[in-house]
Amino acid sequence: MVKETVRVYARVKPLGRRQQAGIYSVDDDEKPLSSLEIIVPRDSADGFVNNKRESYRFKFQKIFDQEAKQDVVFDSIARPVAECVLAGYNGTIFAYGQTGSGKTFTITGGAERYSDRGIIPRTLSYIFDQLQKDSSKVYTTHVSYLEIYNECGYDLLDPRHEASRLEDLPKVTIMEDSDQNIHLKNLSLQQATNEEEALNLLFLGDTNRMIAETPMNQASTRSHCIFTIHISSKEPGSATIRRSKLHLVDLAGSERVAKTGVGGHLLTEAKYINLSLHYLEQVIIALAEKNRSHIPYRNSMMTSVLRDSLGGNCMTTMIATLSIDKRNIDESISTCRFAQRVALIKNEAVLNEEIDPRLMIVQLQKEIQELKDELALVTGKQRTSELSQEELLQLDELIETFLKDNDPDSTLDVGADMRKIKYCFIHVKELMNHSKISDKKLRSQHISEEKDTNKEAGEEELKKLKELLRQRDNEINILVNMLKKEKKKAQDALFQLNAASAGSIERDCSETANLEESQSPSSCFVLKEAKDFSSSVHRLPFLSRETGGRMSLVCQEAFEVFKQEHADSITIEDNKQLLKQSPSEELNMLDPVEEKLRKQIEEEKKSYKTMFNRLKGLKVEIEHLQLLMEKVKTKLRKDFEVWCHFRTKHRSQAKRQDFCTFACLHITEIILSYFRTPPSSSTSVPLTGDSQADADILAFIKARQNILHLFFCFQ
Repeated sequence: MVKETVRVYARVKPLGRRQQAGIYSVDDDEKPLSSLEIIVPRDSADGFVNNKRESYRFKFQKIFDQEAKQDVVFDSIARPVAECVLAGYNGTIFAYGQTGSGKTFTITGGAERYSDRGIIPRTLSYIFDQLQKDSSKVYTTHVSYLEIYNECGYDLLDPRHEASRLEDLPKVTIMEDSDQNIHLKNLSLQQATNEEEALNLLFLGDTNRMIAETPMNQASTRSHCIFTIHISSKEPGSATIRRSKLHLVDLAGSERVAKTGVGGHLLTEAKYINLSLHYLEQVIIALAEKNRSHIPYRNSMMTSVLRDSLGGNCMTTMIATLSIDKRNIDESISTCRFAQRVALIKNEAVLNEEIDPRLMIVQLQKEIQELKDELALVTGKQRTSELSQEELLQLDELIETFLKDNDPDSTLDVGADMRKIKYCFIHVKELMNHSKISDKKLRSQHISEEKDTNKEAGEEELKKLKELLRQRDNEINILVNMLKKEKKKAQDALFQLNAASAGSIERDCSETANLEESQSPSSCFVLKEAKDFSSSVHRLPFLSRETGGRMSLVCQEAFEVFKQEHADSITIEDNKQLLKQSPSEELNMLDPVEEKLRKQIEEEKKSYKTMFNRLKGLKVEIEHLQLLMEKVKTKLRKDFEVWCHFRTKHRSQAKRQDFCTFACLHITEIILSYFRTPPSSSTSVPLTGDSQADADILAFIKARQNILHLFFCFQ
């Protein structure tokens, strides 16, 4: 729960040339509040002895002077409230002041420039922008637009507004539940999934508002309007829903009938406006007083709708709009006094969380069934109906979960239904019997499988050993045969050597040399045979490998010798050296042309992003201006129909020519109200570069100049 007083701000209407110097002053040095001093000029008619109060000082959270822009007003006033609404709190922003002081301009905005957008369209843009950024929750947004005209409520989003008269439309009525929550009957909630849909609904409601021309304001709103944004959010998988709402209120301006001099229908409207504002002031005074037991909310429809906003579950902000002119000093002082009373109100904002109604219904239905089962168990009333297939499956799942749970303190809760209890006992008994039988089968099957596995493993091992033994026998036989051959050759060589040495001793040295020469071929023969033996021995491991044995050490050494003598060994070594070299030097030496192109690509990317964001903003601005244009067209058509009906009713047939002339003048005045600037040449207009678009712009400028020229000719 957040307890805080209502925040009060002041905004001084831009008066232009009518600004009166020395009537008011703003002091922002006092922190955290700002001070506004209104100075009452001395009237010479009161004489030299004048005991009237000459200055009034009021404190506000912040005071916006004449130069304050709409975006600054939004950032200071509406943005904090919108953030609280997104967090789940209720919020209200309402503007209060005399007629013509700028309430509608502050809340809704102006129709001339895109920068004149008010709090409502800027709040919609901010809220949907934040919803798009937050993907952790599922949001649903609805809007409603209520108009209180002559103490009767109407739905401004009702599609029958254009085709029906105001008296034929269904009226919005107030209904109150036992918890004193207000519900509005015949007020529609329109879903808005994006900013564009919400703005379309806003402009539709603005088009249907009651607006009239008074001596104080050319386009005075003759009704109170409440634009409400409803937001609901839910995290995926959570049963809690957050619901919040934001009231954006544009009150009709108070006016003194004696000063305005209105009559007829406008006088009736002024009476209802002043009466509802009087009841609002009564509620404010009652809330500001301590120990007040009764708050007169039910005196008017507006105070009933804003019950939560005034002293309830809401974060409320008030904007006091002032038109500080010498003629309006009394009304400005009255508005400031009203704002000071509002600043004394304390609200208690609560986070609006509730359980999902669908989950609540399921939970209550389950609780009812459990109570019925307990009642049947206590009274002894047996049920004869059989359990449904769904209930049986649910019981099977509960039993399976219970048996799998290793916690000794776990319980099996099936309620107080004896049918379910009996079924659980029977099912557990069947599972126990089935488990015993299956254990026996599994045990015997396991033993047989173990025996088969051991037998197969033994046979496989025996087969491998026999194969290895056969290989070793073959190798031994080959070695023995080779040794026998070499032994025989060596014996023959030795025998020849002994026979040669047993010859005549009388041989001379030449014979001895001949003997040595005869010995050399024999020794070479012996060495050759030894090499053959060695090579045959080296080939033996390959033979054993082909038969399934592992490569021996001798085979590995022979493979290394073969690899070194192979023709591709030099190429392999060169490739290895190239791979081992560090490529850092080559990477550091980049092509300057490639580097230049890369930088150019990066710059083009940045330029593209900047242009894309700019075009996106221009698209939003163009769409807003298109909506404003449609609004102006609709208002122009309605004004002409009203004027035409009035003139045809009171003009005779003889004055048709004057009527047409006056109709042209009236249409020209209406158009000029939206184009107040003097004619200018088309050369000063910035063009887009597109031939078709530039042609349309120049045609529009030319048509506008023709209309202005026609108007000046009439004058």
